[in-house]
Formats: sequence, C-alpha cells, structure tokens
Amino acid sequence: MGMKLGYDLTIEQTQKLVMTPELIQAIKILQFNIQELDTYVQDQILTNPVLEQEPEHEADQPLRGEDEAEEPAPAPERSQDWEEYIRGSYEEGRDGQWDRQWIERQDDSADFYERYVDNDLTLPEHLLFQLQMAARPEQQTRIARYIIESLDENGYLTVSTEEIAKALRVEHPEVEEALRLVQGMDPAGVGARDLRECLLIQLESLGLMTDAFWVLVTEHLEDLAGNRLSVIARTVGASTEEIQRMVDVIRTLEPKPGRQFTSGEETKYIIPDVIVEKTEDGFSVTVNNSNTPQLRVSSYYRKLLHQAKDDDQLAGYLSERVNSALWLIRSIDQRKQTIYNVTEAIVRRQRDFFERGSKHMKTLTLREIAEDVGIHESTVSRSINGKYLQCSYGIYELRHFFSAGVKAGSGEGVSSSSVKEFIKEIVDSEDPKKPFSDQAIVGQLSEKGFEISRRTVAKYRDEMNIPSSSRRKRY
Repeated sequence: MGMKLGYDLTIEQTQKLVMTPELIQAIKILQFNIQELDTYVQDQILTNPVLEQEPEHEADQPLRGEDEAEEPAPAPERSQDWEEYIRGSYEEGRDGQWDRQWIERQDDSADFYERYVDNDLTLPEHLLFQLQMAARPEQQTRIARYIIESLDENGYLTVSTEEIAKALRVEHPEVEEALRLVQGMDPAGVGARDLRECLLIQLESLGLMTDAFWVLVTEHLEDLAGNRLSVIARTVGASTEEIQRMVDVIRTLEPKPGRQFTSGEETKYIIPDVIVEKTEDGFSVTVNNSNTPQLRVSSYYRKLLHQAKDDDQLAGYLSERVNSALWLIRSIDQRKQTIYNVTEAIVRRQRDFFERGSKHMKTLTLREIAEDVGIHESTVSRSINGKYLQCSYGIYELRHFFSAGVKAGSGEGVSSSSVKEFIKEIVDSEDPKKPFSDQAIVGQLSEKGFEISRRTVAKYRDEMNIPSSSRRKRY
C-alpha cells in the first residue's frame, strides 16, 4: 500500500477566547477586595501620569443600583478621538494632579493609623518592661532576657534550659533561677515548658495549689481532657462531685497565657465591600465606595494637546496612556456594578436570613446567582472572592451565603449553617448531667422538620468545636 504525500488547503471555523491585557486586568480588578483595589490603583497612579484621584467631596458617592446611581461619563472606544474626549470631559482650571490638601490629609491619616497600631503591646515587650522594673543582677537579667526572647506566641519556652546554658555559657542553676523569675511575671503561666507546668504555675499564683490539684494536673490531665471524672475519682479516692469542682477551677485557667497579646504582625482590618440595610420597602444594597479610589484623566495633560498636534511621538504616548486610564476607570465601574448585582441577588435569595437571622439560611449555589444576574458562574465566584457584607447581624464574607445543606419538611433546602445553629441551640438547652447524644439530636432535628443523619450531626458538631456527649457531661 503506497503513501501519498502532499499539501492540502482547508477552511476550518473555530472559537477561542483571546485574553487581551485589558481583559486580564478587568478580571483581576473584579477579584480584588476593597483594600487590594486601593493598593493596585495607587500603583497605577504612580506608573500612569495621566491618572489622578478625584478629591473626596466629588468622589465619595456610594453605588445604590443602576436606577439610583448617577450615570458616569461613558468611556470612549479605542477608535474615538481621545483628544476630543479630554477636551469635553474637564473644565478649564481643574488641574488636580498635585492636590496639596489631599496629600496632607493622606499624611495625617497615615500618621493616625501608625499611632493606633503602634500602641499594641507584644508579650516580649510586656515581659521586658517587668524585667527592667525588677532591677536584678546583670547576669540574671541577661539570661532572663534570652528566655523571654525564646518564648513562642502562646508564652511557652521553646528551648531547654540546657540549651540556654550552653548558648550563654553559664551554669545550669543560673538558668533555672532566671526561669523562675520569668515564670513569676504577668501573665501567670508564662515561661512554662508544657501545659502541666503552665496550669501548676497559675494555681500557685492564685494560692489554690494543694496536693489534690497537683495530682490531678500531673497524673490525670488526659483523663481530665476526656472528662473521665469517675476514673479519676476512683484512682484518687475522692467523690465525683469533688473532682468536678476541681475540674471547674482548672477550666477557668488560661492554657495559652501569651495569646492575649498582639503577635507584632500587621493588624488586618475588615472593610465591608457592600452594606445591606433594612428599609420600609425591603432591603437596600449599597456598594461601599468610601475606600475605593475614584479616578479621572488629569486635566493637566489637556495643556499638552497643542504640542501633541505637531509631535507624533507625544501624541502616540498620550493616546496609549489615556486609553489605558480609561479602561481602568471602566473596569472599576464594572466591578462595582457586578458586585451590586450579585449582592442584590443574594439578598433576594436569602431574604429570610436578613429578616430573621442565621437559623433561616437556605442552600444557595453559584449557578443560581449566575442565572439570576445573567453572568457566568466564574464571574460570580470572582465577585464574591474575599468580599465582605455588613448587615444588622454582623459582617459576613459573601461566600458565607453559599452552602449546601439538608432538606426541610417543606421540601426546601436548608443551609448547613442554619442546621448548625439549631444544633448549638439544642446543646445549649440540654441538662449538663444528661447531655444529648448525636442520635438524640437527630431526633430533635427531625421534630423541627430536618432530615439529617447521625454522622452529619457529628460532623457539624466537630466543625463547631462542640465536644461529644461523654465530654460534655457534668457530675
């Protein structure tokens, strides 16, 4: 059988998505939360001299929907005359490129936040201040400082005393003496090498240390964690009620004494991207623009138009910069509108939650919102990524409103977060001496119209950090 080689010319029609730099930028902007968007825009202002930020009194206008928002000036297509656009969009004398008052306000604001954050006290700072006030010999102070700097964020000593002695070239008893000095500082329990020592230090500082407490902490900590109080009672020869009273005292102690202090890392503040408020007619959705930069093309560059007429190189540069700026402005406006539309659809679907609380959350999928808004599921996902919503019940990540769940008696899907609220309510109302088993909780949920298995109850209970019935039991 012979093989025929040759050339063939065919016509084939295919579809493919071309990701232009502008489209990539628009997708990236949609994904940003409000803080990330601000950082990105500030970078763009630095790299594109045509861009400038509008003064606050002109920019701070929240988006409340298409029918309520003021129509923004339409951004020109690339084929439109950019020179005409700039001439028509800005008035004479509005050169705000270097707004000195705005810069001063930003400096004052930054200084305010620096003063606020700097006031947070770290655990090492707190302990070193006490060490300074203790006025101990220089050698002991040096060892104690090393110990303090070796504590982890929970206040535990992360190296052995032998390693400290070797590192500082001192005798081991000197390290032990310095460690006792640190362990006597506030907060009680700091400087401990394990949980047992941490609890014993706190009992000692409270004047509660007895032989019975010492035995309970040093020999029966695992039984205490498992709530096996009857086992402890038989071992130490005490009544279960007496052991219960001691356990209640131990549970008031702090297992991580250092966590009440800041870690020294940057503090992250949540700024809601959208605000939902109750009104007479229902609910109002507002996109928070207070921290979103409002941009415009600088009127300063209008002065270069006459030069650009006779300078092809300058005209080409300005055209590229202006088009880039206009695309950025349009992408930010589109981001606002998309987030508004998605949030409005969420509120419509989860109306019971906003009216009656988290126990009335329904199941919701990205596809349902995508169909309501008329966009792709991936766009919905980007719209809710890292975004937060503020309502009368608190601040929630937008993803909180999307979850699977179980069937209710009415046939409607009920969100897993709603079921968790009912489980927590059942556990809170139980008799501590006879806590409900997972199967008993299943029965109570069934009476409320929820079809749920015992395994699912156990899963939800673990996710809420609710112990099993054997560990919740009190004697």
